[in-house]
Amino acid sequence: MSVLKNLKPESVFHYFEEITKIPHGSGNVRQISDYLRRFAEERGLFCVQDELGNIIIVKDAAAGYEDVETMILQGHMDMVAVTDPGVAVDMTREALKLCIDGGRIRAEGTSLGGDDGIAVAYALALLDAQDIAHPRLEVVLTVDEETGMQGAKAIDLSVLRGRRLINLDQEEEGVIITSCAGGARMEVSLPLRREAEILSSVRRLTLRVFGLLGGHSGMEIDKGRGNANCILGRILKELSGQTVVRLIEMRGGVADNAIPREAEAAILVDITMEEKALACIREQERAIREELGDRDAGFSVSCEVSGAQAGESCYDTASTARALACLCELPNGVTAMSRELAGLVETSLNLGIVSTGQGELTLSYAVRSSVDGERDALCGQMEETASRFGAKTEIRNPYPGWAYRKDSPLRDQAAEVYEEMYGKKPVLEAIHAGVECGILAARLPGLDCVSMGPDMSDVHTAKESLDIASVRRTWEFLCAILAHR
Repeated sequence: MSVLKNLKPESVFHYFEEITKIPHGSGNVRQISDYLRRFAEERGLFCVQDELGNIIIVKDAAAGYEDVETMILQGHMDMVAVTDPGVAVDMTREALKLCIDGGRIRAEGTSLGGDDGIAVAYALALLDAQDIAHPRLEVVLTVDEETGMQGAKAIDLSVLRGRRLINLDQEEEGVIITSCAGGARMEVSLPLRREAEILSSVRRLTLRVFGLLGGHSGMEIDKGRGNANCILGRILKELSGQTVVRLIEMRGGVADNAIPREAEAAILVDITMEEKALACIREQERAIREELGDRDAGFSVSCEVSGAQAGESCYDTASTARALACLCELPNGVTAMSRELAGLVETSLNLGIVSTGQGELTLSYAVRSSVDGERDALCGQMEETASRFGAKTEIRNPYPGWAYRKDSPLRDQAAEVYEEMYGKKPVLEAIHAGVECGILAARLPGLDCVSMGPDMSDVHTAKESLDIASVRRTWEFLCAILAHR
């Protein structure tokens, strides 16, 4: 049964719902890519699918628009697949369970994939329509944008004629994006030594940080929200200053570009220090709650106490101390604000994933900057800090920023159409989050880009939602741009 059947525009919501039936988390995009290829083949549209799963579909101009310059429509087909704690949904195999909550669409217990499923839905609705005015359309749908934009880096663009591009990966209606930050992924790996433990003289403490808002590490990094991985590391570091702590395991976060909402660690402390340890944890919880205030009011810490488990081992005290010191000394959050644009984050990083296993602590970061040199300098600073603790670092998937273009006929056209439709000027904005325009512009000389989209909230989290009325208005705006001569 269709949940979105009666929503307008029908074709857009039809295709969006179809997409949510197909698992398409980053790294699991073959099914959605094959669906898009079949869509094009069934309609006799030119289509290219590469080995990674990137898709290009071309539709000829509508009658009377043959002489209008080609338009490229671009988005990505992968989503950040996350669930609420305790939700037993296998997002690699199962469809999303959609619901309508007031005027918004959500998925029950999971992320929705409006980022960037709505771009795919807009594109399919345009490709399927017979009554919409438009020039030649070249639709570019990439894979694995959320994990480093690998699809955009590898796709063969030689079939494209267009040099005007509308990216549909923006999350605020009425805001036209004109430039964005570049970034990279960084992984820090610290070797740890495990040892057997004497079970009779210790207590096992399982700490859990939870209740945080989380969010997109580009859009919400400056909101002062708590990072569960960093908070847990801080609590354990403080505790290790008051008593001997030995780490059993630690894990937190689901994606390096999502601010983690939860993190958990199991440690051993001497049985005589149990009360002191619990008092320290509660004092840290109180202090951190006071610091976060209303910015992250749901923050909590739980601590379960038990005897050590039979046959359990832990990391030795030296390894534990190095792990906690490394985690806490590496930077996190906003490191620089733009000197040119008030309120714009220039450089930041997010500790998205922490894990222990196979004899090492692994820390995964998303690094962003609107200045490539500053991005590289921050990565260098992290390498230097990590090396002091004996950790190795790896920089993966660096991608360039999208520089502001002083002369942009497409930006001027979009702004003109918006003002004609709504009687006010749109907001023209640079953002700290990354979109694929920078990579594509570097590969297509002379490319003129804008980025736009409907209102979404809490993307990259299980609270993600998509505004129904905004989807309709953004569709109308998009169609008006295409019809503009």
